[in-house]
Amino acid sequence: MSKRQITVVSAAIQRDGRYLITQRHDKAVLPGLWEFPGGKVEEGESDEAALKRELKWRLGIEAEVGERIATNPQEYANYTVELHLYRCKLGPVEPKALNVKDLTWAKSSEFDTYEFTPADEQSMDALLFG
Repeated sequence: MSKRQITVVSAAIQRDGRYLITQRHDKAVLPGLWEFPGGKVEEGESDEAALKRELKWRLGIEAEVGERIATNPQEYANYTVELHLYRCKLGPVEPKALNVKDLTWAKSSEFDTYEFTPADEQSMDALLFG
């Protein structure tokens, strides 16, 4: 039986030398871990549309989706995630933790103090060293 493939998009939003990261809810898959904000791409949806929808739903923000920085496959027990990380520009509205446990702005030098999801760990490496 082949594993289910899920496409996920996330945003690298930088401001004043810090990146916006969010914490997963306690009842989510991989509870309490940190990640770049985003979510699952629905069937028939473009990456850009999915990312805009997820950012609005999770953080109440609008963002301009730019270039794709990285694509990282990550295997889990029952499925495979393909994560696409995009460079994004934040609109005028400040993000709020609407459908995430928490959010923060972190310097890349502080990333190792947060426990990230495995797919986001790979994205972080591409962002910083790619």
